[in-house]
Amino acid sequence: QVRLVESGGGLVQAGGSLRLSCAASTRILGIRAMAWYRQAPGKEREFVAEISSTGDSANYADSLKGRFTVSSDNAKNTVFLQMNSLKPEDTAVYYCNFKTGFRAYWGQGTQVTVSS
Repeated sequence: QVRLVESGGGLVQAGGSLRLSCAASTRILGIRAMAWYRQAPGKEREFVAEISSTGDSANYADSLKGRFTVSSDNAKNTVFLQMNSLKPEDTAVYYCNFKTGFRAYWGQGTQVTVSS
């Protein structure tokens, strides 16, 4: 069974940086895009960023452009999220998501906490 495993979360002060990683436990064929979402306490899960399977196209939530960067290592079925200039409102559980033509895979989430 395929699992997505996130890492890199933790506690950081406002203005700091974190780099999240998400790797698939086994190779997934037919990936169309890899994405990050987040869910803050009491809020719905929201889109953060997405990168195409070729790595040449990326989209971001408007509010995060310029601070977050998504990248990937397609050979390793791994996606990254570089988060800079973090703010307390970025505190959330961050989930990775791999999309194929048939289904979407989700990771278990990694906690990011930004202190003021």
